[in-house]
Amino acid sequence: MSKNDEEREKRLAEQLRENLRRRKAQSRDVKKDSKGSMPEE
Repeated sequence: MSKNDEEREKRLAEQLRENLRRRKAQSRDVKKDSKGSMPEE
């Protein structure tokens, strides 16, 4: 594997972790907000 490939792998892995953290935080916010915001039928 060339040096460029290794750097690319590291960047991609970091972006994936960041994306996962962002999605987790977003889903927590959505769950918190949706509780009681929708009228129950």
